Amino acid sequence: MSRQEPPRIPSRPVEDTSPAGTLARIRAALPSLAPSERRVADAVLADPAQAAELSISALGRRADTSVATVMRFCRAIGVATYPQLRLALAVAAAREHALGGERPAPGTDISATDTLDEIVSKIIYNEVRALEDSGAGLDVEVLGRAVDAVAGARRIDIFGIGASAFVAQDLHQKLHRIGHMAFVWTDRHAALTATALLGPGDVALAVSHSGETEDTVEPLRAAAERGATAIALTNAPRSALARSADLVLTTCARETPFRSGATVSRIAQLALIDCLFVGVAQRSYDATAAALEKTYGAVQRRGRPQPQRRSPAGD
Repeated sequence: MSRQEPPRIPSRPVEDTSPAGTLARIRAALPSLAPSERRVADAVLADPAQAAELSISALGRRADTSVATVMRFCRAIGVATYPQLRLALAVAAAREHALGGERPAPGTDISATDTLDEIVSKIIYNEVRALEDSGAGLDVEVLGRAVDAVAGARRIDIFGIGASAFVAQDLHQKLHRIGHMAFVWTDRHAALTATALLGPGDVALAVSHSGETEDTVEPLRAAAERGATAIALTNAPRSALARSADLVLTTCARETPFRSGATVSRIAQLALIDCLFVGVAQRSYDATAAALEKTYGAVQRRGRPQPQRRSPAGD
């Protein structure tokens, strides 16, 4: 039965107006954009420097759409006017050039003709950029509230399916090792069963890159209905998962058709999991240090060869 409280209002990331934030918001907004708006986003992301030099009508022609659609795109990513978008893109392009030197940014996907050197360059570039963009777009105030909730929770249930299950398992292992009552569920039915035991004072955290995986969305929604604090970790701040959550932690990692479920999304997720965990661990610094030492020592002792006992005389 749903609790009798005011309507849930999911946290929203603070609008980041930094150069990194502009491109990060565009990438994060891609799944929720209309097809015509997505063409504008693709044109902008393909070459931010060149897009910054185009008039609004020229950008509309390049994206095979209208001026009105370009303006809708601006509003969708939190930019009030087209001149503001051009300025942000120009600064972002300058930053990209400064970070990459004379080396052009690798393409977003792997092609059939790429050499192994080019594959390595593209993968490393995209993973580093995902970490930078995720850090730039992270709402530290929301992260702090998530740390408060997890640190004070009676129990923490973590949901993740497929590739996101590995991230969920990582958080579970970290929290369990420092003495928190944490559980991880990678099956929809098991997750829904677990939510029946949740209530106020508990935390449910769900991990999904797309934010639309029903096997993850449904358990988080059920946990929220029972009064648990619902936390979403997703790349899509407007997704169904985000709408079901009290607190939303957003990554910024763009997967491509050839690399769907790629490591880049999990690296960004794991980075935010580390931020959350370290924040929780820091709240009880001495107890955490003692717990880590004990758990590390337990593994080390078990791993050493044990000296053989000498049998008593006469055996």
